[in-house]
Amino acid sequence: MKTSLIVICGATATGKSGLAVELAQGLQTIIISADSRQVYREFDIGTAKPSLSEQRLVSHYLIDICDPIETLTLAEYQEKAQLLINNSISTPLLVGGTGLYIKSIVKGLKIPRVSPHPELRLQLQGLGQSQCYEILRKIDPISTQKIHPNDEVRTLRALEVFYVTGMPISQQQGETPPSYPILQIGLDCSPENLQTRIEKRTEKMIEIGLVKEVENLIKKYGWELPLLNTLGYREIRDYLNNKISLEEAKDEIILHTRQFAKRQRTWFRADPNIEWFDVMSPDLLDKVWQRIKQFSTEL
Repeated sequence: MKTSLIVICGATATGKSGLAVELAQGLQTIIISADSRQVYREFDIGTAKPSLSEQRLVSHYLIDICDPIETLTLAEYQEKAQLLINNSISTPLLVGGTGLYIKSIVKGLKIPRVSPHPELRLQLQGLGQSQCYEILRKIDPISTQKIHPNDEVRTLRALEVFYVTGMPISQQQGETPPSYPILQIGLDCSPENLQTRIEKRTEKMIEIGLVKEVENLIKKYGWELPLLNTLGYREIRDYLNNKISLEEAKDEIILHTRQFAKRQRTWFRADPNIEWFDVMSPDLLDKVWQRIKQFSTEL
């Protein structure tokens, strides 16, 4: 079968996973996760990882592939996802809200194969962001046109790549889009409806055991585990550390999730190739099915 791909993307809480499971069952295909936190074992409830029952219905890939103390680079994710796509006997579904993961596949991003070097990063961090950015400006002025002076993460990464390879990161980047056809389906809804969906999802996460999940993670990995600084986990950790009440933690999760969803929406809206569908439409599944059937006839 000719290689092809269907992407299901959009902001958090728009129902991507549920729709994808229904589609994958009908298409008799697999789901490849495009979520930067679902790759980690034991981070289940707070990442809205597909349930075990959903995983039994459809084969899911690129979830639970790393321990929480490990780091999966974008290059490693891209390599694993491309291998799954190229070896699939059906049209796989790439599903998630991590824009950079999806872009690495649909745009064929060229990514320097440089693993994180913690000691080097610590040395650079000791210099301070201002000095690091000034160093980057001298060795790779092209990168500083795209990296904000306050963006410590990207500044450190650019310096790391330079010192490891001897070449500016800007000379190692670019795009080589895949030759196979791709259908990108985006899920969206009004801010008011998304707020309601976020509130309900947050309530459910707490109801089914998010606090206990964070407690177990702290017991096993300690309070300083970097992943505990991420959305949904940071707020519950603060509650367990007696900094805020559970009600305050819940309110903060809702607020921060809404802010995160707004950033995701902005990212995905910048791609003109994404075809948008309203998640509140009563015939959403039928509309998406019709578009997929049309896509299939074009292959």
